[in-house]
Amino acid sequence: MTQDVEMKEVPAPSNSVSSTTPTTLHHLKEIASLLETAAYSKEVRRVVRAVRLTMAKRRKLSVSVLSAFLSFAFSPGSEAHTRLSSYLPKDDELDMDVDTATSATQVPKKHASPELEIYCYLLVLIFLIDQKKYSEAKACATAGIARLKNMNRRTIDVLASRLYFYYSLSYEYTGDLAEIRGNLLNLHRIATLRRDELGQETLLNLLLRNYLSYNLYDQAEKLRSKAPRFEAHSNQQFCRYLFYLGKIRTIQLEYTDAKESLLQAARKAPVAALGFRIQCNKWAVIVRLLLGEIPERTVFMQKGMEKALRPYFELTNAVRIGDLELFRTIADKFSNVFSSDGTHNLIVRLRHNVIRTGLRNISISYSRISLADVAKKLRLDSPNPVADAESIVAKAIRDGAIDATLDHANGYMVSKETGDIYSTNEPQAAFDTRIAFCLNLHNDAVRALRFPPNSHKEKESAEKRRERQQQEQELAKHIAEEDDDEF
Repeated sequence: MTQDVEMKEVPAPSNSVSSTTPTTLHHLKEIASLLETAAYSKEVRRVVRAVRLTMAKRRKLSVSVLSAFLSFAFSPGSEAHTRLSSYLPKDDELDMDVDTATSATQVPKKHASPELEIYCYLLVLIFLIDQKKYSEAKACATAGIARLKNMNRRTIDVLASRLYFYYSLSYEYTGDLAEIRGNLLNLHRIATLRRDELGQETLLNLLLRNYLSYNLYDQAEKLRSKAPRFEAHSNQQFCRYLFYLGKIRTIQLEYTDAKESLLQAARKAPVAALGFRIQCNKWAVIVRLLLGEIPERTVFMQKGMEKALRPYFELTNAVRIGDLELFRTIADKFSNVFSSDGTHNLIVRLRHNVIRTGLRNISISYSRISLADVAKKLRLDSPNPVADAESIVAKAIRDGAIDATLDHANGYMVSKETGDIYSTNEPQAAFDTRIAFCLNLHNDAVRALRFPPNSHKEKESAEKRRERQQQEQELAKHIAEEDDDEF
């Protein structure tokens, strides 16, 4: 009797020598093919996908990979190939990352499409900025912008917006932003005439950043107010616009609008943009303090922001307590941080809020107190603290910050007794407002209800339906009786 033998499969020997993992050059060639397809079919979404894939591979770029890709995209010796190759560093110790499996089958293109040419400028520019070669990056960006001015294709708009961004970034790293301001204005005018809305968004934000870097807030507001507005095409650009708008509104003392813009920018920003969200929260904290609000503790405890927001947390604590001496100590301790964040001038404005908070605490604690003691408790360091305390108290009473009277003859501040608010009509008025709101909400909801059409005729149709069903049953019974008679 024969036995069944289990046959085990033996793996076949592999003839492949190289790894099957695609190389960086292979990915770049696929992106180039994607751009060629987008240029032929005029599909912008393919260009967006190509840019997204490039950002994922930017850390793997090297001089050898870029040189091989430029030889693939352009004919060796052509003007574009020679110009772009000149920006790349010559000393490269890395091995050539060439896809040997595909190099034999793919032939270099003799005439690259405009999309692929601008993409090559963008790729080289990103690599130079990552390698901190800012002088070469400036030259590459300038050449790319000059080449871009002669192209008017909608499939280039996405690549152009990225090129604008890195063009400004390369000049910002070298501290030469003022040099390109006129060129950016010219590019914004060209984008407006070509109805390139994504380019307009990007260039408007770059111009606002350019102006704000030199504290030219009036010029930034004039440009922002006169620039055409439309529906945002990029969430990142919209977040940047809200952030710059919040900074402008803060300097113009429009704190309510500034708070709304800054908080909206922080909420809409991607989770990965940690640095941007930190800047938004720093400015939002200062604006809320200027409005007389105290931010919640959870604002400073957000993941990844605890260390960056620590100076602002201590500053908020000083404002909340109303301790002017502690406020001065914190402002001096973190003066370098506040100066680098551009919030030092705003913190100087907070001194008045600290004094007002301390004065409010004093008026609650004392029914009558001399102005000399007020100046001592507020820790005023002026040559004539009593006169300053008198003017501060008078201004606080006029603004309604405290409920007190000032005795100029004897030099006293007399606080009025805080009455029982529930003995007045204020609670009744508050409840009346809330009840009216709820009733209006209920009435609006009832008016918005949708009823099925011809609802008053449902009873008649049901009766007719029952009559029809009864007639059908009688007819079926009659037919069945006739069939029985035939048998």
